[in-house]
Amino acid sequence: MEFPTIPAKSIVYKTKAADQWFGLDYNMNIYRGCSHGCIYCDSRSDCYQNPDFDTVYVKENTLQIIRNDLRRKAKKGVIGSGAMSDPYNPIEAKLSLTRNALELINAFGFGVSLTTKSALIARDTDVLADVADHSPVIAKFSITAADDKLCKIIEPNVSPTSKRLEALQTLANAGIFCGVLIVPVLPFITDNEENIIQILRRAKEVGAKFAYSYMGMTLRNGNREYFYDKLDKSLPGISEKYTKRYGYRYNIPSPNYKRLWTIYEQECNRLGLLHDMKAIIYNYKAGYNKQQTLF
Repeated sequence: MEFPTIPAKSIVYKTKAADQWFGLDYNMNIYRGCSHGCIYCDSRSDCYQNPDFDTVYVKENTLQIIRNDLRRKAKKGVIGSGAMSDPYNPIEAKLSLTRNALELINAFGFGVSLTTKSALIARDTDVLADVADHSPVIAKFSITAADDKLCKIIEPNVSPTSKRLEALQTLANAGIFCGVLIVPVLPFITDNEENIIQILRRAKEVGAKFAYSYMGMTLRNGNREYFYDKLDKSLPGISEKYTKRYGYRYNIPSPNYKRLWTIYEQECNRLGLLHDMKAIIYNYKAGYNKQQTLF
């Protein structure tokens, strides 16, 4: 089996501000790049210096490096994966490096937080359930469009939304703490009441415990040009709306931000979905640390 590789000295890194982003203590990226093809992905930005982002590279000696990293950690904690590259890139179906890394995480007594757009995560339900026996586990499914057809346009190589929700249900049925990230929300494309409510309701139906969102997106040099080019080919006329309204801004809030946020909060409350970061962290870690107190 042939695939591109890159060297690495370490893979599991200590995070900053662990109480701000899902309570992570460490970050782990096994792959570099992503082949999901999401047209809005911030990781295409020039600042990350990864011009061939669509090519997935595997870090050399991945499992040995992770084993050594975990052995050296003096403090147990939650290891996050999915920040810069989806841990369930299509290549993972053949290599199983994420699965093997989860087995190491389990053996060394750490917790895990996964973010993905792939239904492949359901394959590892057994390992995640084993980790949950001793440490916190949270699975976050990134969902942008409730409609599979729109999903295919803006996220051409991901598992369709319907399949991601099926995977969420599989994990939830096994007792894994799951939820959805409605991030980004694309102005003039997915920033409408029907899309937001459908995602929340369908997620709740299959066992989601939480939702987390920001009613907008970000655009920087590199990903801005790529995004506009893809819009011009698949959704003509929308890129002009972006340039007219936002220019070269980094933060791109939906024009409907306030109204959508109110609808989002009200629907989360009605469905019983956690949507405050501190509450989400508290609840998925509840029971694993007797010293933990409510934020």
